[in-house]
Amino acid sequence: MLRSPFFYFIILLFLFSCEEKKTVNLKTEAIRKEALFRRSKAIENFDKQNFNTSFYQFNKSKALYEILKDSANISYALIKIAEIHQRNGDYYGSKELATEALLFSKEEGGDNTGSMYNLLGIADKELSLYDDAIYYYKLAAEQYKDPLFKQAPIQNIATVYIHQKKYGKAIPILDSLLQSLSSESLKKRATPDDKSTLIDNLGYAYFKNGMEDKGFHLMTEGLNIRIDRQDTYGSIESYLHLADYYSKKNVKKSDENALLAYKVATDINSIDERLEALQILISNDNSPNTNKYIQQFFTLNDSIIKVRNNFKNKSAKIKYDAKKEKDENEKLRLEKAENQLSLQKAKYLRIVFVIVFVFLVILIAILIRYYKNKNKAIEFKSSYDTETRISKKIHDELANDVFQVIAFAESQPLAVENTKENLLQKLDDIYGRVRGISKENNKIETGKDFTKSIKEMLSAYNTVERNIIATNLESVNWEEVDEIKKITIGRVLQELMVNMKKHSKASLVVIKFDSDQKSILINYTDNGIGCEKTKISKNGLQNMEHRIQTVKGTIEFETEPQNGFKAKIAIPK
Repeated sequence: MLRSPFFYFIILLFLFSCEEKKTVNLKTEAIRKEALFRRSKAIENFDKQNFNTSFYQFNKSKALYEILKDSANISYALIKIAEIHQRNGDYYGSKELATEALLFSKEEGGDNTGSMYNLLGIADKELSLYDDAIYYYKLAAEQYKDPLFKQAPIQNIATVYIHQKKYGKAIPILDSLLQSLSSESLKKRATPDDKSTLIDNLGYAYFKNGMEDKGFHLMTEGLNIRIDRQDTYGSIESYLHLADYYSKKNVKKSDENALLAYKVATDINSIDERLEALQILISNDNSPNTNKYIQQFFTLNDSIIKVRNNFKNKSAKIKYDAKKEKDENEKLRLEKAENQLSLQKAKYLRIVFVIVFVFLVILIAILIRYYKNKNKAIEFKSSYDTETRISKKIHDELANDVFQVIAFAESQPLAVENTKENLLQKLDDIYGRVRGISKENNKIETGKDFTKSIKEMLSAYNTVERNIIATNLESVNWEEVDEIKKITIGRVLQELMVNMKKHSKASLVVIKFDSDQKSILINYTDNGIGCEKTKISKNGLQNMEHRIQTVKGTIEFETEPQNGFKAKIAIPK
């Protein structure tokens, strides 16, 4: 009976795992003292918003508490590290750490469970995983016995409903929370800031649900409370909501509120809100400064990406160094316990390494063969799809026109000058279409000039009325990307441009490129007329989806009539 190479590998690992490793007892009091010192320094730097230093100190304290097996303090450190990840825009990292903290909290019976669930809810909301966010916010609310503490996660549920455009669900929740602030149990403890936030969110929900006057009065009331309280951060949200309100009524006032939001956000260095304000100004397109706002948006967006990537790199290094230090300490302790088994263990390890190496060589050879065959199949399918599309295009767009020209030439006297000119014009139109089809299906450059060819292709769609902006194209290491995926990206971008030209009536198209360790990310946005999601397949985008699926990529569309068109593409490297 044949077994997988991994079967034998697992057996060997199991045999070695049966060897008990003795640990050297440490001076627990000295470790506890050091852990407490690191924890205090971490909290101090967190309060001062020195997040990099705080991150380092919390990781140090966590490693020490792991030696002590102090679950409560491990959980606390993980919560704070998760918060730091969240403040730096790393929501996946935050989720991972909050989940780990939750496990320790349940093990110890800790009382921070509500805040952990709330962290998970915030992360999922920012990642647009709205159903998951609501689930965690509900769990967070269940953990709090105090009705005042319950307000935050319940209000967060309402804000998620607003993001989902389920205003009818958000309104009764926010209204109930607002009414509860007048109760005897909460009246004395609730702050004006609690009230202003609820009033503003409720007003915005009413406005988006069609009750504009009521919504406007509530949003205005919320803003006035925030101004009186000098709640600068809260006022940003109020200005943004009013900017949205005025965008369809009075674009000038919409711009005024967006600029106020931008100014306050700049003063307190709130980058996400600055970006949101700039988006409104760009969308309004009511100022000679629109191009300036676009440039500011991309500059600011690029800077925040760099800052957050720097944090990810630093945090990864800190985690690596912490793990390395932990491993080294563990190694030192093991060295004191290991004696007679060391030589025998080394012998067994050499055997394991040889076996693993041989199995890996075999496995790699199998995988190489598999992927070669797979890539051939993908390439064949892509060629077939392209031929089919070209054939359909020629049949649909040219065959009928050629037939009409033949009929025209047969039925009309060519000696007449006007008839001759009409015939020549019709032939010129057909020639132009043939050139267009040829251009759309030119070979995609996949070598060192790939970025140049992509830029040239996109710029061909620039007109006096339409501006195509591509950013971060050079930031992607295209040398790591194989030919088939480059061709797929080129064809997909072509189809997006053709679809935009035919249907969108857009004046601004923004294509942003990005990448992470696993994927190439492309965000397409235009300010065109948009369409119903159900009609996407009818607009020629179905072929694009098939292309992306052949390389194991994903594409998501976001569009509404009169509200632009967005596409998010992720292709694995």
